[in-house]
Amino acid sequence: MTKKTTPKRGRPPKEFAGDVQARILDAAQQLFLDKGYRSASIDDISELAPASKPTIYAHFQGKEALFAAVVARTISGLSDFEGFEPEGRTLQDKLMSLGTAIVEKVIEESLGMVRATIAEAQRFPELSRNVHDAARDRSVGAISQLLNETTQKVARAPKGPFTGKRSIATAQIFLDLILLPMLFRSLVGETPKDLRRELPSFVRERVRFFLSACEADWTP
Repeated sequence: MTKKTTPKRGRPPKEFAGDVQARILDAAQQLFLDKGYRSASIDDISELAPASKPTIYAHFQGKEALFAAVVARTISGLSDFEGFEPEGRTLQDKLMSLGTAIVEKVIEESLGMVRATIAEAQRFPELSRNVHDAARDRSVGAISQLLNETTQKVARAPKGPFTGKRSIATAQIFLDLILLPMLFRSLVGETPKDLRRELPSFVRERVRFFLSACEADWTP
């Protein structure tokens, strides 16, 4: 019978070479999702990374700091729409493309970490608030820029929904309309497969509502 070998802690072998901080975060994220924050230990993370405990503590003060860093990395990925160009010929088509991309990105890339953060909200209320604020600010900033780029050819009133400071509030409204219902349904157990089946009609309906409100605002 072949004996199963486990990588030793300390200096990683060549096949594990690379950014040690990224390895630690990857291992921490996997364990937080698989075991939950409370059950995941620094020893577990050290073994999975692999990285020695002194190495981990050289990068992060402790498990709470690791959890915050994992969540921050997830948020950064969610708000990264670099290179994304909404598809379609009409403004409605482009906004539908954007709305669909937002929902799919959250469902596919961050749902587990959202659940983990909610589970720890009572234990670490300040961390939970910081995560919420960071997610909101980064996401709204990215969406505001995309909405402005998508609607730049539309005639707008001088004080319309995409001008100045109002563009941030408009982006928040768009995000709330498109993302929050699908996120809530995901959190209460609906499967990604079922949500994707409804996504085209759901996004179309929400975009129409959003554009109707914007058009009313654009009218002098």
